[in-house]
This record gives sequence, C-alpha cells and structure tokens, in this order.
Amino acid sequence: MLLTTNINNTNTMIGLCDGPEWIANWRIKTDRAKQPDEHAMLLRNLFQHNQLSWSDVSGVALASVVPPLTATFVDMYQRYFQIEPLVVTNRIKTGVKIRIDYPAEAGADRILNALAAGKLHGCPCIVVDFGTATTFDAVSREGDYLGGAIAPGLGIAAEALFARTAKLPRIELAAPPAAIGHNTIHAMQSGIMFGYIGLIEGLVKRIKKELGANTKVVATGGLAHVLAKETAVIETVDEMLTLEGLRLIYELNQEK
Repeated sequence: MLLTTNINNTNTMIGLCDGPEWIANWRIKTDRAKQPDEHAMLLRNLFQHNQLSWSDVSGVALASVVPPLTATFVDMYQRYFQIEPLVVTNRIKTGVKIRIDYPAEAGADRILNALAAGKLHGCPCIVVDFGTATTFDAVSREGDYLGGAIAPGLGIAAEALFARTAKLPRIELAAPPAAIGHNTIHAMQSGIMFGYIGLIEGLVKRIKKELGANTKVVATGGLAHVLAKETAVIETVDEMLTLEGLRLIYELNQEK
C-alpha cells in the first residue's frame, strides 16, 4: 500500500491507498514544533484506530510547502517505516509541463492538483483550492500547468477582522441566511463567505476567457463543499485531489 502525505501551512493530509482505492485518510493540524517521534506516535494511533498495520505500507509519497517539516517527515518515515519517501520536487517526473516564468516557484500542491484534475476530470480546467491561501490553478488542454492566482484564504480573512478590530468577534465560516446581515456575526459571514463567492466567480470568469468557455472547474480543500453550494461555477468538488496527485506521481516515478 502507498502512504501519501501532503503538508500545508494549516493542515496536513495523510492517506493510505491500495492502487486507486483509498483505504483511509486523515487531516491533522500542521505543527512545526513536533519532532519525528511525536509524528510517528500520532500516525501509529491513527493506524491502530483504523485497524491498519505499518507493515502493509510498501511506499511513501510526500509533498510539502513547509520546508522545516519536510525533513521531519522524511526522518520519521526512514526510521519508523524503513522507507525512503518520494518527495515531490521539480527534480522528479511530475507528468506536468510547468509553463510559468520560474518553474521552481511552483508549489508542490499546485502541481499535484493540476496533474490529478487533468487526469481525473479532464482538461482544460481550473482548480480552486481552499487552503491557508485560496489558489486558482490553470491547466491547459494539453495538461500543462500555466499558473494562476493566489488570494488570502477565508481563515486568514476572518482572523484578520478579529485581530485588527476592537469589537468584531471570531466567527464560524458558514454562509449566513441572507446577504444583508441583521447582526454582526451574519454581517461578517456575508462579507467573507459571499465576498469570496464574488472573488471565485470573478476570477473563474477571467481565467475562462483565457482558457476557453468549455473549461472545467474543480474545487478542493476544507471549505470546498461549503462554498460550492453557493455558486454554480464550481462543477466538481474533489477533497482527495491533492492526495490523488501524490498517488499518480508516485506511480509515474515507479515506471521502468
């Protein structure tokens, strides 16, 4: 079985698959302070809770946008699994041509999303990833990664309102009953949630002008389902998209 790990700034996704079938997946808080032994104990508990064994793992694929944790997880997998993980960098086969000014700047998660979206949902496509940042990735008809747009994530926006104002509270990231908020919480939810819907629809419209009207739109990330309910421009929600990209890139690099 293949163990996949995608480390982002806020959350880390871990998934175990047997070929294209996903056996289990977990989302944990990204913690830069944890040592390899601590991550190993957490992972052991997750495996035991799902009645899984480490001995079933035959390969590991790892992507990270948090450099200090890349080494931490590589160390953990080497010591506890006796496996050298495949780490996604611009030095391995990705199956995606990166057509941006500086290819080394492309985040591993964005390349994985482009690969998986193209293979599983078709090209051309736009991938909207609701993570710490909200990213829009453009994939050409040929499956090439063309670049995209980066905006602050919803969590950052909500936290900024709370931290930089004297009277605005922390709020749940959920759609309010109406665009006109009749109390502070609903007004903040309207501004953030519906404001981001306007951001999504506006950017998708602009990117589609460049890619073509038949461009598919795929969303992933923790809040993808919540926002997809509020707009018709998101056609597909695939919460496993990045891990699917890891699975595909691992298989690609095992080919002889």
